[in-house]
Amino acid sequence: MSNGFQVQDRFADGAQYIGGKLLPGTSGHHHEVVNPATGRCVLRYELAGADDVDAAVAAARAAFPGWSGATPGERSEAMHRFAAVLAEQADDFAYAESLQCGKPIKLSTEFDVPGTVDNAAFFAGTARHLEGKAAAEYDGDHTSYVRREAIGVVGSIAPWNYPLQMAAWKVLPAVAAGNTIVLKPAELTPLTSLMFAQAATEAGIPDGVINIVTGAGKEAGEHLVGHPDVVMTSFTGSTAVGKRVAEIATATVKRLHLELGGKAPFVVFDDADLEAAVHGAVAGSLINTGQDCTAATRAYVQRPLYDAFVRDVAALMDTVRLGDPFDASTDLGPLISHAQRDRVAAFVERARGYARVVTGGEAPGGDLADGAYYRPTLVADAAQDSEIVQSEIFGPVLVVLPFDTDEEGIALANDTPYGLAASAWTRDLYRANRATREIQAGCVWVNDHIPILSEMPHGGYKASGFGKDMSAYSFEEYTQVKHVMYDNTAVARKDWHRTIFGDR
Repeated sequence: MSNGFQVQDRFADGAQYIGGKLLPGTSGHHHEVVNPATGRCVLRYELAGADDVDAAVAAARAAFPGWSGATPGERSEAMHRFAAVLAEQADDFAYAESLQCGKPIKLSTEFDVPGTVDNAAFFAGTARHLEGKAAAEYDGDHTSYVRREAIGVVGSIAPWNYPLQMAAWKVLPAVAAGNTIVLKPAELTPLTSLMFAQAATEAGIPDGVINIVTGAGKEAGEHLVGHPDVVMTSFTGSTAVGKRVAEIATATVKRLHLELGGKAPFVVFDDADLEAAVHGAVAGSLINTGQDCTAATRAYVQRPLYDAFVRDVAALMDTVRLGDPFDASTDLGPLISHAQRDRVAAFVERARGYARVVTGGEAPGGDLADGAYYRPTLVADAAQDSEIVQSEIFGPVLVVLPFDTDEEGIALANDTPYGLAASAWTRDLYRANRATREIQAGCVWVNDHIPILSEMPHGGYKASGFGKDMSAYSFEEYTQVKHVMYDNTAVARKDWHRTIFGDR
């Protein structure tokens, strides 16, 4: 599948998008976008340097007065056109996303691209709801009200696992609220972020509102976070890098939004529908080849169901089809790179010394040997404090542990530093209510794992960060609140002056 899309032609002018134009980077360092299914380069480009970041921030700053001064209705209209352009180019976006990430084309076609279009349509509507609170006389003859206003230039950094979706989650609420933005996608996967910005320009969103710099984290990323004209930083990535981002942002007192790592528990109580839980565990752990912060990674199964769950999950994992991402029958694509594949494999190899690898635990050979593939892997009987239970692996690996009482299951679910997402599997309403109340995570699904909605917030607890993506909550993240107060007497009041200074 190519759909006539030629990457080299599309980005012949460069892989930076600044002020409505594709430009080459100026760092002097080049990078290759590699198809992880084949190991072949699909685009070689020059990375952004500090000068490119400065130019992008300047373009965003110049565009801010006009964009923030537009009416909510005008921004909404432009964003509805944006959603329409994204929908028209859906095939190109799906192809490019699968090419750079290695994800199955059916995932790009049925999830990533439609989700992005839906996000754009949602925030097009949300743009019309930039509102404050009603005026009232809280202090005698004075009337007060609250305005919500755009905050300025936002600097965002997105990861490589969902490049298109992450561009949407970062850009759309920010620009809907009237801000302008500089987005740094991962240098491994810049294609669809650049296309996203180009589509915005085609839709009539003014030049400079959305800018893309594709550079290394140390040079471009840290410069963007520390830039004095950037008033807010939004970052999605690992907790370790998130701490560094927070450290840099603090120096200039920036607003921060951090969506960090996850180690989602999948809690199966003994009254659960076993077949549903098994299918949910396989789908929830293998989504995007396990490269998902909300993926099911730790299954805690109440002891009466434990053996059957391990047996059935292993059997179902063995039916998952690895293959060419552009083959519609492929269930699981490669990891993002050989380095990531080797990192995942090292976790599993170390676990063999203290746990049982039930299935998987190896890279396939044959036609897939050149790609960054790794078989779906089930690990059982690890200790709660072991590395494979506590650390974020970011690959197609599910760890299963038994528990006895409900209290123990919930305690184990909470026993990591992370708190991004979780799920509880039960047919008992009391158990479901208890689990959703006591599990410490930003999202808790019941009898499902992984679905997300534009209307509902996404974000974590604990070391998984703070702030929300999607929903009206994310829209508010990108606004600031101003108190306005009027003296309604229409004359110069001096009573309060006398109270403070005396009669003079």
